[in-house]
Amino acid sequence: MRRIILFLVAGLLLGQTASDYKVQTRYPVAGEGRWDYITLDSQARRLYLSHGPQADVIDADTGKPVGKVEGTPGIHGVALAAKFKRGFTSNGAENMVSVFDSETLALIKKVPVGKGPDAIYYDEGSGRVFVTNHGSHDVTVIDAKTGDVAGVIDLKGDGEAMATGPDGMVYIPVEDTSEVARVNPKTLEITARFPIAGCQTPTGFAMDNRTHRIFIGCRSKVAAVMNSDTGKVIATLPIGTGVDAAAFDPKSKLAFFSNGEGNISVIRQKSADVYEAAGTIPTQQGAKTMAFDPKTGKLFLPTAEMEPVPGQRGRVKPGTFRVLVVGR
Repeated sequence: MRRIILFLVAGLLLGQTASDYKVQTRYPVAGEGRWDYITLDSQARRLYLSHGPQADVIDADTGKPVGKVEGTPGIHGVALAAKFKRGFTSNGAENMVSVFDSETLALIKKVPVGKGPDAIYYDEGSGRVFVTNHGSHDVTVIDAKTGDVAGVIDLKGDGEAMATGPDGMVYIPVEDTSEVARVNPKTLEITARFPIAGCQTPTGFAMDNRTHRIFIGCRSKVAAVMNSDTGKVIATLPIGTGVDAAAFDPKSKLAFFSNGEGNISVIRQKSADVYEAAGTIPTQQGAKTMAFDPKTGKLFLPTAEMEPVPGQRGRVKPGTFRVLVVGR
């Protein structure tokens, strides 16, 4: 009987589509600054939001404020090294990384990095933090335990969100060259550069280590699926406009791509080499970045309403910044 129940549950999960998901709730967050990456600590149940000159930290289950990581001008993202109880922020306006205590949120030190730090990622295998610098087109690598710079990788391009593969290598999408760089996190050597056929400006990035597949969201309105061993693109499917993040749920076999136009494109993995479109989840305009919770299967997307400013970029409408919680 237990086997039958497990089989039925597995069948239901694999049959899911975008229509099974919806915005379940919205967490209001004070402040009017712009935003970028959102990071989830699934164990501690905390969400870290890059927001204006700081990182807002809220409870992932209730949306209640936990605290702030302050003094992070131009923040783009947050990386967490649970083993060392440390967090790291990429401060684009000052070319620094802030190192903070992930329990108290107190600043420990600041580390100079390259020009225009953007995406930031912690690789657990090497115990190192990787920061992609868009101004200097390189990657600064920091020892998470000491906070010292371990080296610099000449990426020759602008890296985006990163992931660690089943081979222990760190994979970095390079948006201005439309390729994926494979990096040895210990030697800091670029061991391969894989062109992404049919893709321009890769941003969203997620991996399925079981099948050795990479899911890449491209601003050319396609999602590409790549074999991480060979670099071969095995599928491309249409997605929405303004993608900036991707996630993969190994339970449902669904890949998600959050689009700034106001939706999430969903793709189903039927097998390692066969994929199909599974619909679109309505969200809100501007909700282009995303975090996936493997514990609950929920997705978190920050966004806000914008007001037009003549001759300038729009500004955030006061009182409208929030985190959308998408689930089944």
